[in-house]
Amino acid sequence: MPTITDSKKINNLLTRGVFEVINLDHLKKKLLSGKKLRIKLGIDPTSSNLHVGRSVPILKLRDFQELGHQVVFIVGDFTGTIGDTSDKESERPALSDEQVKMHMKTYVEQVGKILDIDKTEVRYNSEWLSKLDYKEVCRQADLFSLAEFIARKNIKQRLKAENRISLRELMYPLMQGYDSVAVKAV
Repeated sequence: MPTITDSKKINNLLTRGVFEVINLDHLKKKLLSGKKLRIKLGIDPTSSNLHVGRSVPILKLRDFQELGHQVVFIVGDFTGTIGDTSDKESERPALSDEQVKMHMKTYVEQVGKILDIDKTEVRYNSEWLSKLDYKEVCRQADLFSLAEFIARKNIKQRLKAENRISLRELMYPLMQGYDSVAVKAV
């Protein structure tokens, strides 16, 4: 399916239900070029049902899909055992492999209620993250600084309150970024 480059539809995609687009002009130019983009969303199976709040980015994925772009849905079966620090005021407990497996049983089915699942590439981030060795993780970690991590609002608040932040949590954004590299997302 060729991509749709109608400027009205692209403007709608970039503004309707959108709070912020980082580097809007760059993304708009790519969308208008007609090049098929790979757009990913990863969700960790921290419970057995997708939270209603997840419908917002999934609906936006559907908008990209309807314009002919490739949507990649990543089930965070590896990162789900680590714990996302985003918007958390305290440390998220690590989940066991068994808990994650139980939670993710119906994730693809649930996402398929919004996305055209036949046109969606479904991946599990254990495919690439479980294969990384310690040397590779250290090489990637060298690309980021502790200052960048602690600049995040929720991390600043936790540090100010003298709440614990584990090194495990520190690694989460690195893994999340690697998901984009592994699936060659835009």
